[in-house]
Amino acid sequence: MSTLVQIQVLPHHLEDEDHILEKVFQKVDFSMNEVSQWNIRKRSIDARQRRVLYNLQIEIWRHGEEKSERKPYQIQDVRDAKPVAIIGAGPAGLYAALRAIEGGLKPVVYERGKDVRARRRDLAALNKEHIVNPESNYCFGEGGAGTYSDGKLYTRSKKRGNVLKAMEWFVDFGATPDILVDAHPHIGTNKLPQIITAMREAIIEAGGEVRFHEKLTDIKHENSQVTAIQINDSDWHEYDNVILATGHSARDVFYLLHKRGIKVEAKPFAIGVRIEHAQSLIDTIQYHGDDSNPYLPPASYSLVEQVDGMGVYSFCMCPGGIIAPCATAVEEVVTNGWSPSRRNNPYSNSGIVVSVAPQDLPNYKENDPFVCLDFQKKVEHDCWVAAGKSQKVPAQRMTDFIAGKVSTDFPKTSYQPGLTAVDLNKVLPDLLASRLRKAFVAFGNKMKGYLTTEAVLHAPESRTSSPVKIPRDLNSLEHIEIKGLYPCAEGAGYAGGIISAAIDGINCMDRIIEKELA
Repeated sequence: MSTLVQIQVLPHHLEDEDHILEKVFQKVDFSMNEVSQWNIRKRSIDARQRRVLYNLQIEIWRHGEEKSERKPYQIQDVRDAKPVAIIGAGPAGLYAALRAIEGGLKPVVYERGKDVRARRRDLAALNKEHIVNPESNYCFGEGGAGTYSDGKLYTRSKKRGNVLKAMEWFVDFGATPDILVDAHPHIGTNKLPQIITAMREAIIEAGGEVRFHEKLTDIKHENSQVTAIQINDSDWHEYDNVILATGHSARDVFYLLHKRGIKVEAKPFAIGVRIEHAQSLIDTIQYHGDDSNPYLPPASYSLVEQVDGMGVYSFCMCPGGIIAPCATAVEEVVTNGWSPSRRNNPYSNSGIVVSVAPQDLPNYKENDPFVCLDFQKKVEHDCWVAAGKSQKVPAQRMTDFIAGKVSTDFPKTSYQPGLTAVDLNKVLPDLLASRLRKAFVAFGNKMKGYLTTEAVLHAPESRTSSPVKIPRDLNSLEHIEIKGLYPCAEGAGYAGGIISAAIDGINCMDRIIEKELA
């Protein structure tokens, strides 16, 4: 049994092993002579006081105490095993496929978009030429939305599955082991494509399949059991186990299920704007003026406020990041943020969003599964119109938004397609705008300097989560009405990020393995 010790060190002592051990042995009743090995198990920044510190959890093994060594991910030949269909090659789909191989089943992954390398050309066309490819963009393609939108691996979903296993698999396929230590682990958009490619290659090497440009277009079920799927409006493939890991933006899948009499329902989601500050300002605020400390990373923040009965909060905060155009259809504008691994861009951005329930919406109709989706689509379309029917975004300085006046100019922005000056109070529904105004004032009181004319709002931040839920049984994880159909991860309403989606993919495949190989 190892010993865990909690200590705090100043940032410049983070890599000073002698100093760390001196702190450790002030807290234990044994000496270094009794220790066989030690490591840092967890690491986080504590910036709550004026003196910024690192919290470290140190794990120590004394002589005679055995340190268990985990086995890295191992592939086995499943080419002749029973096939399982997985719709979507995002984190849920890829992890479901890896778990299938581990459990002795053959995964067949259908991805509507392109592989990670080919996606880059479509992202470049979106950024530079405002051309939206509905099948290949920041949301659709190998790796899903997470591949080119930051790679944050932090999750609060501790009770949903094995977080450590999901993180370790990332390391097995190329991520730095630091992600197992950091409290808020981050891979970076520049490094994720190689890791995703390695996962795909392992799936194929094991005898699984990953098929690109193959879109789910229909589904059959008989006697409350899924029987087949159609791909690209042509070929039918028979399966009695199908995992739907299609992501939160595959709206056509929601409509398809509804059309085929498979229950879907509206669910609460969040929508608002993405705000951009200078990273140097956020560093100054969060590190209490110690912003030039070379031992501190670019600072992040987390904000929340209750405003008129609804929560308003920061979402997907990206230190040293970039705001990207994430539309999946032609007549819409969508923003999201990402950071490279070094988080070394001069900008800081975050979604600031309002929690919305179906009953809150002006278009609410009881039992309408698409009430939240319709609201989301309208906001995105209205912003597209307001910005000039291109991939520019309607934008406004934060102070001008609160004052209700159009900004006359803007500081430099990371958003490559460009900005159009508007009064967002007239573009966004008052349900959102009125609460955002009050929240920004409150946030300015919590973080002195946050409320500034140099901060710019980019609208909308609308793809925080799925506005539609595909209901499933709590135990079997199958659809509540259709056996063999496994609604999975963000698109079905059961995850909210890369790791929680990956865990849900593993969980769904676990149920299939239990059923098929029991």
